[in-house]
Parts: sequence; structure tokens; C-alpha cells
Amino acid sequence: MRSSLIGKIEKSRIYAAEHERIRISAFACEVRGDNSSHSVCLDGEELRCDCLFFGDHGICSHTMAMQRVMHDMLPEKLQPSHPVA
Repeated sequence: MRSSLIGKIEKSRIYAAEHERIRISAFACEVRGDNSSHSVCLDGEELRCDCLFFGDHGICSHTMAMQRVMHDMLPEKLQPSHPVA
């Protein structure tokens, strides 16, 4: 393995461990719920889901789950206001 690649691997470990270095601005994923799967996406500071509950309330268990998973990597507006365990 080239020595320059070894340095990059070490840097990647540091970046991955320090979540405050990372801000996610766009993603799309599928969350498998109890009844069906739903598409959750982030575009800028808007987190959306294709489930009916989200359509009526602007938040749902699928978007809240993603907030928990990526809590400190989301834009500040989307970070949960409660501690994430």
C-alpha cells in the first residue's frame, strides 16, 4: 500500500469519529416501517417523507428516526432539541 494512501485512511478515521466536521445537506434513503417502506429525503434544510402522516403533520416516525441516526450531522435547524441516546 502506498504511504500516501495510509495517511488518507488515517485521516478518514479521524473525520468519521468527529461528527462535528460533517454536515449533510442532501440524501435520500428508505426507512422500512412496520407496515411498509417509506422514502425520506433531505434537500438543504428540508427533511421530507412520502408517508401520509408526514403529509398531514410535517413530521413522522421515519423523519424522526433519521434525525436520531444523523443528529449532529444535520443542519442545525433539523437537529433534535432533545438529547439523542
